[in-house]
Amino acid sequence: MSALDGAVVAVAGAGGPAGRATLLRLAEAGATVVGSDADAARLAEAVDAARYAHGGATVIGDTVDLLDLDATREWATRTEKEFGRIDGLVHLVGGWRGSATFAETDLADWDLLEKLLIRTVQHTSLAFQDGLQRSDRGRYLLISAAGASKPTAGNAAYSAAKAAAEAWTLALGDAFRKAGGEQGLTTAAAILVVKALVHDAMRAERPNAKFAGFTDVTELAEAIAGVWERPAGEVNGNRLWLTEKP
Repeated sequence: MSALDGAVVAVAGAGGPAGRATLLRLAEAGATVVGSDADAARLAEAVDAARYAHGGATVIGDTVDLLDLDATREWATRTEKEFGRIDGLVHLVGGWRGSATFAETDLADWDLLEKLLIRTVQHTSLAFQDGLQRSDRGRYLLISAAGASKPTAGNAAYSAAKAAAEAWTLALGDAFRKAGGEQGLTTAAAILVVKALVHDAMRAERPNAKFAGFTDVTELAEAIAGVWERPAGEVNGNRLWLTEKP
C-alpha cells in the first residue's frame, strides 16, 4: 500500500501543467484529490484527465479565490468535512515577472508576485494548519525555485517573493514541530526546490532547447508523492532539492 492510500490531498494551482501531473500522480497513489485553480475551465480539464486516467479515483475541482482568506478557510473546512480528514496541501500557485537588468525592475511586478507567490501561501497555510495537524500524515508542500537562494539581477521581485514564501513555510514547519511535542511529529511542512519546470508542450514549442537543469513536471509530481513515504521528522522544515544547489 502507498502511504497516500486513503489520504485526502488538496492541490492549489491544480490547473497548470505541474498541477495536472500532480493530480494524476496523487490519484494513482490512491489519494482523494481536491484541486483548486483560478481558471475554472483549465481546472476542469485537469480534473477530467486525472479521473479518466485512474478510473474510480476521487478527483474533484473547486474554484477558490486564494487571495481571500475567508474563502480559503471555507475550502479547507469544506474539504475536511466532506471527506473526514485532510492530509495534504500542495502549493503550486505560480507566476513569473522579470526584467533585463536590476535597474529596469518594475515594482508593479512585485505587486503581482506578492499576491501570487506569498499571499496564497499565507492563506493556504493558515487555513489548512489545524486540519493537517489532526492528520497522522499531514504534509504542506511548497514548490519553490533555486533563485530564492541565489537571486539574479533581473529576477529581484520573483526571487524575493519566493524567498518570503519559503520563510513562511519554514515558520509553519516550526509550528508543526512545536505541536508534535512528546507524541512525536506526524505533520510536516517542506519545500521542493527546482531550477524551473518543463513539460511536453514547452519541448514541442522549442525542440532545440536543452532545458538544462529543469525538472519535468512528472518528476516533480513523483517527488511530491514521495514526501509522504518519508517520516515527518525527516522532511519537516527542510528544502528538498530537485536540482543542483546554486
